[in-house]
Amino acid sequence: MKRLRVRVRGQVQGVGFRPFLHGLAQRLAMTGWVLNDGDGVLAEVQGEATGRFLAALVGEVPPLARIDAVETEERAVDPGEAGFAIRASRGGAIGTGIAPDAAVCPACLAELFDPADRRYRYPFLNCTHCGPRFTITRALPYDRPQTAMAGFPLCPACAAEYADPADRRFHAQPTACPACGPRLSHSIEEVLAALRSGKIVAIKGLGGFHLACDAFDAAAVERLRERKQRNGKPFALMVANAASAEGFVEVGAAERALLEGGTRPIVLLRRRGAATLPLRGSPPPPPSGRGSGWGQDSPPPSLPPSIAPGLAWLGVMLPYTPIHHLLFHEAAGRPHGTAWLDEPQDLALVMTSANPGGEPLAIGNAEAHRRLEGIADLIVDHDRDILIRADDSVMRVVAGAPAFLRRGRGHVPVPIRLPRAGPPVLAVGGHLKTTVCLTRGNEAFLSQHIGDLDNAATLDFLEETVSHLRRVLAVEPVAVAHDLHPDFQSTRFAESLGLPTVPVQHHHAHLAAVLAEQAADGPADGPADGPADGPALGLALDGFGLGADGGSWGGEMLLVEGARFTRLGHLAPLAQPGGDVAARQPWRMAAGALARMGRGAEIAERFGACGPADGVRRMIEAGFNAPQTSSCGRWFDAACGLLDVRSAAGFEGEAPMALESLVRNPTVLEGGWRIEAGVLDLTPLLESLLQINAQDGADRFHGTLAAALVDWAMPELAARGFDRIALSGGCLMNAVLAERLTAGFAARGVAALLPRRAPANDGGLSLGQAWVAIQCLLQGLLQGLLQEGPPPCASPSPPA
Repeated sequence: MKRLRVRVRGQVQGVGFRPFLHGLAQRLAMTGWVLNDGDGVLAEVQGEATGRFLAALVGEVPPLARIDAVETEERAVDPGEAGFAIRASRGGAIGTGIAPDAAVCPACLAELFDPADRRYRYPFLNCTHCGPRFTITRALPYDRPQTAMAGFPLCPACAAEYADPADRRFHAQPTACPACGPRLSHSIEEVLAALRSGKIVAIKGLGGFHLACDAFDAAAVERLRERKQRNGKPFALMVANAASAEGFVEVGAAERALLEGGTRPIVLLRRRGAATLPLRGSPPPPPSGRGSGWGQDSPPPSLPPSIAPGLAWLGVMLPYTPIHHLLFHEAAGRPHGTAWLDEPQDLALVMTSANPGGEPLAIGNAEAHRRLEGIADLIVDHDRDILIRADDSVMRVVAGAPAFLRRGRGHVPVPIRLPRAGPPVLAVGGHLKTTVCLTRGNEAFLSQHIGDLDNAATLDFLEETVSHLRRVLAVEPVAVAHDLHPDFQSTRFAESLGLPTVPVQHHHAHLAAVLAEQAADGPADGPADGPADGPALGLALDGFGLGADGGSWGGEMLLVEGARFTRLGHLAPLAQPGGDVAARQPWRMAAGALARMGRGAEIAERFGACGPADGVRRMIEAGFNAPQTSSCGRWFDAACGLLDVRSAAGFEGEAPMALESLVRNPTVLEGGWRIEAGVLDLTPLLESLLQINAQDGADRFHGTLAAALVDWAMPELAARGFDRIALSGGCLMNAVLAERLTAGFAARGVAALLPRRAPANDGGLSLGQAWVAIQCLLQGLLQGLLQEGPPPCASPSPPA
């Protein structure tokens, strides 16, 4: 007989952990009690099976639980104790958090499609193992009065489930049924009929509204693109299951696991037939119509090219709310049971965020009717409020493992464990794809995607997100980190908070984000020695970031030493005629490349149809409004312009995405680069692209760039005895480049560290900024900061 006090830390509240322990104790004939408090779950257990209890506690956790630590302490045996009680929660400093939103679980799906169940086809069913969490929670503790369900008193049947520790809806805060819960504004039949008739429908989801239309209806897709002013940016698709997706994309085992997991992100999947993708966007065969599903003998209809113009990948997600599932259920003819969920279905929907004009997602009913007027033909809302905006997460498999392109619903606010604890800091990211990060001890809470800070609504969302994180985590930061660029709106916001500020160079932050997450797979009681704790070499391959010398950086080799870095090398500079406009018009970067080759006289002849080519030539020759940049992204743009892949881009990264889509078999051009005094010059590679077609050029550019980067970094790695290198920046969103670099370094005995828990692009900047700021504080570098200008962590090299 033994008695233990057990402390469980992690994501253990609101996920069914107390009833799980209650059932476990009963199964093992244990007595004791369990409760929630500010640090997680606290229990005392007594009996002869404490060892089995602890093993099962870790090995049989509820689906949404995440255990970060289990601490035990022996207590005196209580000989008179009987039974196992779930005690009332008690207060204290908050050391836990809110679980992210989760897709409908199998048990709830079984109820949803069972005509005998009282929740049959109820659009808001959920339980302890699924449903909304983060997006409906106003504050901690996570109890129903603190959520959007506060205005829905439980009916007697739901109240009985809620109070029964043996029921999977025990203390499920969002639980409801048709008798007592939220209601949908339109029937599922009406919604599907509107979609089938070509209408654009706004549908209220977990973190905001979606705009949806029939993905096989080319006219409807074009109308949605025009009304949303989306240019050429790809749309995401929602299909019933992986079997349905396989009709038009390739789904490997790792991609299937992402698609079908409880977080249900948008997953980037390679389009079937991508090897014959038209280079210049010629249309595919017309849609073949729809049937009652498809299989080996019934091929799926073709998707219109405007879903993802000229790109080899499609963003696909599976249903994650009851409303989504009911649309597919209705389209399938309302079959009983769940067997149909694994069969191919003929309904495919464009499902894109309802955020007109680059603004944040619409979440309120009145807000949606106001902002989506003129875009949506039908607005489907309900009376359960969304309290926190959260876009869908976007992921792809890179080098055999998942990587984020955008971190949002399903993953926020799961913390990223840092290599060590430090004072609480806030970091506010950059200008594009902004996120914020708030730290607590050794946890970094990276926010959902906020967006580009180009308008007042997104700036309001930035402030709203910071306020919410500070409130729900009960954390007051002692400093705020921001980008080195003084004119970013995020920098100005940081300076308005009245806290000591820590400016962090853009590419230092990119690499610091990769190093910060290295603790996540380490021991729970502290980090092992590794690149996060000592000097590390990194390649930051990016679009733009203000350099410590005031220049335009973006292709950097940095030695990172905690709060400091040294710039060891960079890509050769290219002229960027017109400044920022060159990032949207790749032909301008191609003109800069021609000038670097000594072929400036050819600019007007090659690009006269694209714009003021001769004026651009003169601009470059005079050095007027043509700043030099070491940006890797601009070298990509130059290649796109020279190969005539895209002369102009409708959205950021469009041209490099199109170039990556053309890659079939990367090749390496011998002599395609030069290295001198730490500068990697790819001019020979670009010059060779003038004589080949776009297909071969895409293969050559990707293969040669990766080989050149490995060749550039290896001497520095060898000189320092490093066997790891950090890789980050927006160019690492390119799976071909990331995988070629990983393989190239591995062949030389070097492990490449890629971003996994935060995006490689600017969506991960705030994590890196926070980690640099913590190290500044721990090393005492913040003292006198406001009076002395940029701290050492913003300097290009350690101070003398």
